[in-house]
Amino acid sequence: MTTSPGKQSIAGRLTVQGWFMLVLAFMVILVIIGTAVGALQLSKTNRVADRLVEQLQPATAEAYRLQAALINQETGVRGYAIGADEQFLAPYYEGVQDETRSATKIRELLGDRPELLADLEGVERTAARWRAEYAEPVIAGVAARGPAADQTTPTRGKATFDELRALFTKQNADLAAAVDLDQAELKSTRTVRDTALAAMVGVFLLAAVALTLLVRRLVAQPLDYLEAASLRVADGDFDHHITAHGPADLATVAEAVERMRRQVVAELASSRVQEGVLAAQTAELAAQTTELDAQTAELRRSNAELEQFAYVASHDLQEPLRKVAAFCQLLEKRYADQLDERAVQYIDYAVDGAKRMQVLINDLLTFSRVGRVIDGNVPIGLDQTLDKAMTNLAAAAEDAELDLVRPDKLPEINGDPTLLTMLWQNLIGNAIKFRAPDRSPVVTLDCVADGDTGGWLFSVSDNGIGIPPEFAEKVFVIFQRLHSREEYSGTGIGLALCKKIVEHHGGKIWLDTDYTDGTRFWFTLNSPVATEETEVPVDTGEPRATEQAGTPEQAGVTG
Repeated sequence: MTTSPGKQSIAGRLTVQGWFMLVLAFMVILVIIGTAVGALQLSKTNRVADRLVEQLQPATAEAYRLQAALINQETGVRGYAIGADEQFLAPYYEGVQDETRSATKIRELLGDRPELLADLEGVERTAARWRAEYAEPVIAGVAARGPAADQTTPTRGKATFDELRALFTKQNADLAAAVDLDQAELKSTRTVRDTALAAMVGVFLLAAVALTLLVRRLVAQPLDYLEAASLRVADGDFDHHITAHGPADLATVAEAVERMRRQVVAELASSRVQEGVLAAQTAELAAQTTELDAQTAELRRSNAELEQFAYVASHDLQEPLRKVAAFCQLLEKRYADQLDERAVQYIDYAVDGAKRMQVLINDLLTFSRVGRVIDGNVPIGLDQTLDKAMTNLAAAAEDAELDLVRPDKLPEINGDPTLLTMLWQNLIGNAIKFRAPDRSPVVTLDCVADGDTGGWLFSVSDNGIGIPPEFAEKVFVIFQRLHSREEYSGTGIGLALCKKIVEHHGGKIWLDTDYTDGTRFWFTLNSPVATEETEVPVDTGEPRATEQAGTPEQAGVTG
């Protein structure tokens, strides 16, 4: 049913969000009230319990210690008066010290209870009077005249000490009364607390039931109706009219769905006219798909031919370079006595250029083969690849006195063993090459789980000459060099090769620009799944990528 704006229902005055916000606000108010009441009762309970446990009960125990100390004093004086043996005075003096300690402790515990401190003060006054009028004179008299000087000595001071015993009784009674009073208050407070908490739980439950019924009546039922009506129209009953009722936004949605239903009915007739046109378009699309498949196959064939051409071209390029280098060296050897110093220098330049061109071609082939000419992505422990890389770098590491700090256990990932060996070899080889001249290289490897990607995060740090932050991106670009060839050899492909290997394994690599003690590279490995199209290399007589990891230069360690 529909309602006019002038007769809008209670549910229609708010949106669904408005009803939920109203319910949430009511629940928040209940929680705040309940929390305040609970906190008040808990605070009161804790305060009474703390006063009972931390003040009254320890004070009662100290009162007994105080009384025992006074009794020890009386016993010691009486024994000394009878026997004149100074060992009887030990309990007396110890009792005086114990009395002082217990009185001080009771004052600390009952500082806010003056009525109980009055009992303590009475005990202390009477005890001081007993010592002044009886104990001290007796001790002095026995010391001067002996025990036989006064046979009435053991009975003297009894009246004063009996008064002290009466004060003991009063102090114990007052402390016991205070304890009973606090225990009664604690019991009452706990009862009120439990009653309040039970009442809050009951109110929460009743409020939850009431709010659930309210939300179902005002929100859930209109939603169910709108869903049923929409499904009925979706099943083909396009003439079913959808009425708008419920919260304001649901009513707006219902009206929009009704307008859509009318639009669908209007468009249904015209859609039938379009079916013929659609059939023709479908046939044209099928023809385009067939043509696209043919172009894809042609592109794959062209890529295969280009890759084969690359291998053949690399062989044809290297053969004349080898001849140039070989014949230049033969020329220098055979006509050495006929060549001047400049001619020998020119020959050296030619041989060096040919050799560098061969290294460059091999590095380019290695770079191009990453992700294509591979052993295959298999489960492999990174400890194995690191060990192989260090075997390849053994001579250079020994010469440089390399100190490698590595984790006890590196993880196992799904990757290509040869490429991962090349990755370690390039990064550690660069640390050896670009070491500081005044200290031996120290390379530290770290590995932690990468929670963002589900893979692993690695770091390779060294104490070498470092890389300025402004070259953080440039170092990963192929052929980019930060030093002249006279300072450090290489072709500038090493880090570009590392970047391509890491990306092939689903990760990324970057330079830590905040690290200032050398160079630190971070990279991630995410265990990529091997692709179906793994290239089979063309046999051109050249070493394959799996054969080029034997030395730092062959593995692309060209800085």
